[in-house]
Amino acid sequence: MRVGLIGLGKMGLNLALNMLDHGHEVIGYARTKATVDYAAAQGIKGAYSLGELVDLLKTPRLVWLMIPAGPAVDEVIEHLLPLLSPGDIIVDGGNSHYKDTLRRYEYLKARGIRFADSGTSGGMEGARYGACCMVGAEDEVFAYLEHLFKDITVPGGYLHTGPPGSGHYVKMVHNGIEYGMMQAIGEGMEVLAKGPFKLDLRAVAGVWRHGSVIRGWLMDLMEKALSKDVTLESIKDIAYSSGEGLWTVEEALRLKVPAPVITAALQMRYRSEQEESFATKVVAALRHEFGGHEVARK
Repeated sequence: MRVGLIGLGKMGLNLALNMLDHGHEVIGYARTKATVDYAAAQGIKGAYSLGELVDLLKTPRLVWLMIPAGPAVDEVIEHLLPLLSPGDIIVDGGNSHYKDTLRRYEYLKARGIRFADSGTSGGMEGARYGACCMVGAEDEVFAYLEHLFKDITVPGGYLHTGPPGSGHYVKMVHNGIEYGMMQAIGEGMEVLAKGPFKLDLRAVAGVWRHGSVIRGWLMDLMEKALSKDVTLESIKDIAYSSGEGLWTVEEALRLKVPAPVITAALQMRYRSEQEESFATKVVAALRHEFGGHEVARK
């Protein structure tokens, strides 16, 4: 299959190489020439404009987006529309909000363009060697794309979740769960680090990887990170939020589903970005006022 892939960043480039490994032709486009040049050096056919990319595709054309969620997706779609023909397919493989995906599906359908969403998990390694894909698409579109999804995922690692929008919805909740799992690992590791025993945290993570209830890829990555820096002194204590955790919490509130773990994990991300917490200053001031408790002064 010939694929026009837009976005050759960490995920896009690795996904393109994954496709190449399985015998698919990939034409890659990015905004900067140097990025396209680098991809071309890896064996990807470079395109230096959207027009060139579309011209190199066979009908029905397949254009795969691996770009940041938000206005950038709409902008690229608007530039593509005059270049595409009815029956062509756009796949959004990024982390778009599912409501944006529903809107784009209806917009493109009215113009004869078929649209699918693929929630893509597994990080850079997964994109390169076998991802996990949650695919929202009409049945006939999924049937056309299924062989490609089978090739780029691990065994059992793709699912037709349902109609357009459902793939990004499932990926959104997946990422919300991920927030909670990582926060729990972080808190547990801090308890161990501050506890009464001089523990080798890398070794602890290593043994937890083998047969424990909490074994899994995140624990594999925990051992890997600690093998590089056992105290993590080189890393600043800031964990940014990329959006999906917030969207999951908002959806849980809309559905009246209690989600305290995911919500707390999201709030801890926000707290990590603050140099100082005004709320904590307020609490310290109030404790001092009503109880004369000591206040740490600058």
